[in-house]
Amino acid sequence: MPTAPPASPDSPAPPPAVPPGLPVTVVGIGADGWAGLAEPARTALLEAGVLIGGGRQLGLLPAVCAGLRVAWPSPLRPAVAGLLAAHRGSRVAVLASGDPMFYGIGRALTEELGAGALRVLPHPSSVAYACARLGWPAEDTETVTLVGRPAARLLAALHDGRRLLVLSADATTPATVAALLTAHGFGPSRLTVLEQLGSAAEARHEGTAEGWDRPAGDPLNLVAVECRATPEALRLGLVPGLPDTAYEHDGQLTKRHVRAATLAALAPAPGELLWDIGGGSGSIAVEWMRAHPSCRAVTVERDEARAARIGRNADRLGVPGLRVVSGRAPQALAGLPVPDAVFVGGGLTAPGLIDACWDALPAGGRLVANTVTLESEALLADRYRRHGGELVRLAVAHAVPVGGFTGWRQAMPVTQWSVRKPHDSSGETS
Repeated sequence: MPTAPPASPDSPAPPPAVPPGLPVTVVGIGADGWAGLAEPARTALLEAGVLIGGGRQLGLLPAVCAGLRVAWPSPLRPAVAGLLAAHRGSRVAVLASGDPMFYGIGRALTEELGAGALRVLPHPSSVAYACARLGWPAEDTETVTLVGRPAARLLAALHDGRRLLVLSADATTPATVAALLTAHGFGPSRLTVLEQLGSAAEARHEGTAEGWDRPAGDPLNLVAVECRATPEALRLGLVPGLPDTAYEHDGQLTKRHVRAATLAALAPAPGELLWDIGGGSGSIAVEWMRAHPSCRAVTVERDEARAARIGRNADRLGVPGLRVVSGRAPQALAGLPVPDAVFVGGGLTAPGLIDACWDALPAGGRLVANTVTLESEALLADRYRRHGGELVRLAVAHAVPVGGFTGWRQAMPVTQWSVRKPHDSSGETS
């Protein structure tokens, strides 16, 4: 099972120089150790002057591997560049669990050295072993890693009838997964814990999430989940417009139908970053991040109680990576990473806010702003005249009882301005 923590989102340091002809060899190794390695991997380890890896991985090598053994420190990611630089000029082999490029150390090494400075010799991953043991087609099985990540991120993957493979952080992960599933209406889900996959000590334990009472076992494990929801579980779809009841809020919530239209205008794409200004309950940022696991968001909220509530909503809806900034925009925007899109859901009339958001966007970036007040609507109309885009009014009515009959109750109409920042004729942003 992978043991490397996630790579830092910050830009990596300049890579240390690696002499030509001496690439760093990354060797995937399984729980079966030396016996499970192919001849090229064994040769690389025998010829290495420096062997770097986790303590468990280094312990799998026989004494005939005579290179200097160096264990990764903790935390690992900040130490990668320095450790590689310290052994520059040596023939270095790095040990990885299973497939180094699947939630493994391969990513960090590529960021530091570049792909051309690496020779990667993968081993079957724990996911490959698990699918083989369970008879699950890998292409139909979602993988979620909890190695160095909050357990709440598993919640975004819960859908009745789906199969999940959860990469465990340690021996306590199965119990954590069982408790999380039970608390969110997936107690009947079937769990299979696979330990020491590929080794002579391989073991398998089964049960349901709500009935899981096994003590912590081997730290090298993976949890397979067959998702089964209770009738009372809140159904959360994949497209924007989650039920309003999915959110804890104090009334400051972009309602479901307007939220769906707003996310459609923002058009999230994999890897993009959203600024959500005036977060309220955080619903726009949450559903932006739920659009794809690599989507990122920063929500800015001046009210501290609401900011805390946004954090709770993010955890409950499976996107604990949502960054919450407590402060007043535009001042709180200083120092934030460049966004791909900006949503302004509150505070439109704050002096300089719209201009600060527009200036922060790169060419091609999108800005969407919603309002229900005449004052803010006038501001959006002015920006529409200056920058173009699309100005629409969204009106939603709900059927409600009227005596013994049924009538329509109109919600306050929402004016929405959406625009994409263009290039001018010289290629600069306008």
